[in-house]
Amino acid sequence: MDPTPEPALDPAIREQLLTRFADYLDGVAASADQNTDTEPAPDLFTLLAEVAALKNEVKLESRQVKSALDQFREAFDLVRQAQTRLEAGEAQRVEAERRARQAAERDLLLELLDLRDRLQAGYDQARRYYPGWLSRRGKAHTFVIGMAEGLAMNLQRLDDTLARRGALPLRVMGLRFDPLTMYAAEAAADPTQADGLVLAEVRRGFSQGERLLRPAEVVVNRLTSPP
Repeated sequence: MDPTPEPALDPAIREQLLTRFADYLDGVAASADQNTDTEPAPDLFTLLAEVAALKNEVKLESRQVKSALDQFREAFDLVRQAQTRLEAGEAQRVEAERRARQAAERDLLLELLDLRDRLQAGYDQARRYYPGWLSRRGKAHTFVIGMAEGLAMNLQRLDDTLARRGALPLRVMGLRFDPLTMYAAEAAADPTQADGLVLAEVRRGFSQGERLLRPAEVVVNRLTSPP
């Protein structure tokens, strides 16, 4: 007895099945290609070796960075030292210039003080002048008075110039003798005054701020003889 023949497959369904099978084969082939291109995963030994090599490289880079930082630090220290030396040299130069200016100003003031002494001596002499009968008739007395007035004006102008420079006279009258600011030009004995007291001023002393320009020459009261 012949077997019953299978019914014929619908052509549309057959075509659809063939298309799906072809798509499946293409997907399998693509997956195989991808697996072929991918590198195999490294084993544990290789991974540890690569990590060790990376650590060594990091250490080497760290040493190089530290060496570079040390070099930069040394360079910065050299620059700082050079700057310090420059600042110290500049400070010394400024101080030397200041001292030179002070020395030059001191010399100028001492010359002005010497000029003042001469004017003062001329003024004192003119004031002490007492003309005789013949001098009064020749109008010498009027001339001397006029000269004394001119000297007084010049003295005042010179004192104003010294004051603007900070040069001021020392106060000595009525004070005890001070060897730091006074010079004992003479000694006198006045029992009505205390021992060591300044009785008269022979030549004025001057100071400029805290600096002594020249000591005052004075007459000192000495009631007892030195031992």
